[in-house]
Amino acid sequence: MKTLSQTSLQSSARQAMRSRGMMRVCAKATADIRSSAALRVPLDKAHTFNAKFVPFKDVQSHTASGETYSLDEVVYRSKDGGLLDVQHDIKALSAYGPDYWRALFDARVGTTSWPFGSGVWSKKEWVLPGISDDDIVSMFEGNSNLFWAERFGREALGMSDLWVKQCGNSHTGSFKDLGMTVLVSQVNRIRKLKPGSITAVGCASTGDTSAALSAYCAAADIPSIVFLPADKISLAQLVQPIANGALVLSIDTDFDGCMRLIKQVTAETPIYLANSMNSLRLEGQKTAAIEILQQFDWQVPDWVIIPGGNLGNVYAFYKGFKMCKELGLVDKMPRLVCAQAQNANPLYAAFHKAQGLEGIKEGYAPMKAKTTFASAIQIGDPVSIDRAIMALKDCNGIVEEASEEELMDAAARADRTGMFNCPHTGVALAALTKLRERNVIGPKDRTVVVSTAHGLKFTQSKVAYHSKQVPNMSCSFANPPVQVREDLGAVMDAIKTKFSL
Repeated sequence: MKTLSQTSLQSSARQAMRSRGMMRVCAKATADIRSSAALRVPLDKAHTFNAKFVPFKDVQSHTASGETYSLDEVVYRSKDGGLLDVQHDIKALSAYGPDYWRALFDARVGTTSWPFGSGVWSKKEWVLPGISDDDIVSMFEGNSNLFWAERFGREALGMSDLWVKQCGNSHTGSFKDLGMTVLVSQVNRIRKLKPGSITAVGCASTGDTSAALSAYCAAADIPSIVFLPADKISLAQLVQPIANGALVLSIDTDFDGCMRLIKQVTAETPIYLANSMNSLRLEGQKTAAIEILQQFDWQVPDWVIIPGGNLGNVYAFYKGFKMCKELGLVDKMPRLVCAQAQNANPLYAAFHKAQGLEGIKEGYAPMKAKTTFASAIQIGDPVSIDRAIMALKDCNGIVEEASEEELMDAAARADRTGMFNCPHTGVALAALTKLRERNVIGPKDRTVVVSTAHGLKFTQSKVAYHSKQVPNMSCSFANPPVQVREDLGAVMDAIKTKFSL
């Protein structure tokens, strides 16, 4: 329940928004929301906010080597070849107190004010504080629903406080939209500042990244190129970049092979790399964590379970929660669980070998990923391995795995309670099931499962499961259609058999 002071602060924030021209746009086809945004007066101290690239190793070691890069530079690695991270000026942001930030973010939810109607850009000051509203490329992504999975939690797990964050309820059907709006917006800015510096944007993908990249580039009229492993993604994933006009290269290799090629291409051409080694995307993805806190009225859940492939999203969620804690919006962090498919589980293998997080880095080794229904996380050499390990260590996290049968059964069982899960969400649900069985997660623990994509992108796997056409899998929750002839008696017999009438 909101306190009187919280209500007053929200009211003050709304009044401040009105004074800055941030009211909802009137529903007129002639309204020019970009022009309205240009007239808006920014926060008084917004000019002090800034973000820059720093070596990730500096973040790990809590040191400052002095190596920094502007976000307007085309750079992906530090001088020693390590990952980069986007670092915000927390001191400048802390000029506004936590009550102000909470009230401001809450007041922006659900508006049509450009660009704050987006779940990502409603946190603009924490994402890309220096970008002009006119350079932003947004489809009002984010603001995805967080729902109480009451029946599944109660019947399958004996839980009373299970929630699912539906990040797949987005423009292209996956959480990748959250990061791509940020990356493409920054590319849009760079192309205006330095004409000719970037001719196209490219990525290697297991499906969802290519869909998001092609859509946002199409919206900005920027050419896009996607490298896809041949015959390893769903038809729905394949058709999205084709429909959006991307150059689609179907390559006879796996994701890791596509990744090696795109890195070589972007090193030799003015094609901008859009994979998650580019930390700009993580700035957008971290807003899903902030949204979860908002949706719980700024109360912190006990657990957040995230499917893990390239592992950038594990770090992104950590980063969102950490930023809220650093700026005083919350006073603790949730424990994170990284859920991996058994056929692509290099982080779990290291975690299991080390019997925990201590020594996990020393025990880590890339692997050749095997085929999994959770194709978007079929990655054996994750780019963000160091990021994920740091995140898990800092929040006392856990790594769990799920076999093909476990992930498909978990998805199907949850579907029976009204969901429609992608296989990757099945991995997270199966991991949750195992942790409940061991009582690592308690029956009353507030737990959030992150659903990373929409189930409609993976209907082939559901058809195979419910048709019992998956080799060496019992498909325990299959629900195949019943074939009956055009006869009332036959129809009634089928109904009576099903419902024991």
